[in-house]
Amino acid sequence: MHPFASYVLRSYYKQTGWNEDNLYANLTRSSNALLDFSVPRGLHFSISKSPNSLFKTTYSMNALPSLNGSVGYIFTSCNLDVKGSGDVRFKDMVDRFKVFDQPRKPEGKEEEWLAGERVDTRDYLLYGRIYIPTGRLDALYSTRLTPTLQGMVAAISDPRAPISSEKSRGHGPSSNIMFSLQQDTGKWCTEYTWSAEDGMWGVRSLYNFGKVGSSPESLQSDGEKAGHAPAGRRSGLKRVDEEEAMEGGLKGRISVGGEFYFSAKEKSAGVSTGIRFTTVPDATPPSFQVPSSSSSPSGPTLRGPPSQPPTTITALFNPMLGHISGAYAARVSRDLSLASRFDFNVYSYESEWSIGAEWWQRRGKVRPPPLPTDDDSLPAISDLADEAQGVVKAKVSTTTDISLLWEGRLRNVLVSLGVVSNLSSRSKPIKSIGLELSYFSSG
Repeated sequence: MHPFASYVLRSYYKQTGWNEDNLYANLTRSSNALLDFSVPRGLHFSISKSPNSLFKTTYSMNALPSLNGSVGYIFTSCNLDVKGSGDVRFKDMVDRFKVFDQPRKPEGKEEEWLAGERVDTRDYLLYGRIYIPTGRLDALYSTRLTPTLQGMVAAISDPRAPISSEKSRGHGPSSNIMFSLQQDTGKWCTEYTWSAEDGMWGVRSLYNFGKVGSSPESLQSDGEKAGHAPAGRRSGLKRVDEEEAMEGGLKGRISVGGEFYFSAKEKSAGVSTGIRFTTVPDATPPSFQVPSSSSSPSGPTLRGPPSQPPTTITALFNPMLGHISGAYAARVSRDLSLASRFDFNVYSYESEWSIGAEWWQRRGKVRPPPLPTDDDSLPAISDLADEAQGVVKAKVSTTTDISLLWEGRLRNVLVSLGVVSNLSSRSKPIKSIGLELSYFSSG
């Protein structure tokens, strides 16, 4: 279950038009949702409140195995439509398998002028959290410098951490500050980072082959032009069913990327590279709202389900550590997604095979699709049915660990219940079990 702060951060990215899924760090997000999901440990409570559209507060407490808590505050420069735990779309609160939409170049906010002077300001987000009784402080500042450039500053201040870095090893996170600069042009997405604790410099980059998608505004403009143009001559706009036929196999797009980092303090370096294949047409909007020549300018045409199962295939390679990882994830039905991953090390010959699944629980009857609006895109075909109210996740690997997780909504409370077991251990078959309850309100 996403913490409330993570939900607000994702809402901020959506409001400002920033695509976090185009980062190299999120290359394997779809398969990780099924294979690396987090299981709660002990008993955890969290309560959050949104007094207004700019300011949010969040409180959390861990009752087991030890008693501790935290208090957090979030402030944004733009109005965010943050809903309560009883009204929020459940799929927005959990990590899940998803075929991400075609990358698009971010657009900046509209210019505002007053008396001949530009008065608009940059969007930003401020977040701070203090942990009790340790006194550790986490902070985050994110701002849009240009339409395609975003800066971030993250900091950790732990008064318990030793001053010497040699003494701080093995004692958890110490005080540190990290700067990050992200540039996204749709085709390319590059991230530059610097960490003060170990003097580490890093760069990550991701390149998307094929065409870059248009912005929602330009897509709507092209759709209006297409409505008045002859068939086959619609300003270069091509419907999904007009794509070139492809005999056999899966049709999709490819993204490749890599990362390099160097620590001047530790005198060490690292490098990795990765590739991702995703099917098209996408399982998410706006791919299902491409206008046709027969559609009216007032609204897009809703298309049927994709002709091929939504699939994501990824491969990672770290030449310095000799680690190779390949993952395959697909949605085999409306409510069932499966994934498998094989990890291998060329130096030690150690390997691990993992399989995972997620199954969605729904309630109610099928509802007709909502009418399109200028501000909201049409939901995916898989979401036009009754709203998902819960999901069951399971993972098993050759390490003999089995993880089970249920996430759902009981009235106005989001619930996460999970267990991790090791069946090969007779003395302790249950390694951990946990329950997490989350409630937040707006207004």
